[in-house]
Parts: sequence; structure tokens; C-alpha cells
Amino acid sequence: MTDTIFGAIARGETEVELVFQDERAVAFRDISPQAPVHLLVIPRQSLVSLAEVGENDTELLGHLLQVCARVARQEGLEDGGYRVVTNVGGDGGQSVFHLHLHVLGGRALGWPPG
Repeated sequence: MTDTIFGAIARGETEVELVFQDERAVAFRDISPQAPVHLLVIPRQSLVSLAEVGENDTELLGHLLQVCARVARQEGLEDGGYRVVTNVGGDGGQSVFHLHLHVLGGRALGWPPG
């Protein structure tokens, strides 16, 4: 796989404002926020997208979703609600080819997302 900026962040080679980190994942603020709160949750493991995950990744995916809920709580999004989304491939809107989940909130979010 080609390395990405998210891979460098996951390895601690690129400095960002982390809002969460553990041995399996990191979360940080998006540099181009699409909502008042826009966080990215990424695995430290190198995976391109959901299209690449297998049965052995089930625990990691569950952990990533738990991290999304945790950082949403930290940001005070529980009462108003929030959205968790991942993009897969170019047509799906993926621009960095390292699995990542967006946590968006702080305002009413429309549907469909566009």
C-alpha cells in the first residue's frame, strides 16, 4: 500500500492535535471541518478502506466505533446527536486512502448528505 498522511499521523511522524490515542487508534481534528465539530478516527494499522477489511478486523472496527462514541462524548455531542461516516473509494468521496471515520456534529446535519 502507498503510505498516506494518515499513516504518518498514526505512527506519530506528523504532529496534529490528538483528541484521543491508544495502541490501536488515534483521533484528531479535521483540517477542513465540514461541521463545528469534525474529528477523524483512524486505525494505527494500515487499511485502505472498509472495502479492504476482513473477518480478522472485526475487533478493530468495533474499537474504532467505540472511539467515535468516546470522542463525541468528549466534545459534548451526545445530547444534540452526531454523524459517523466513512467514505470508500473515489466515487464515495474518499480522498485519503487510509481507513478513517468522520465524527461530525455541533449543528443539524441534512440528509441526504450530498
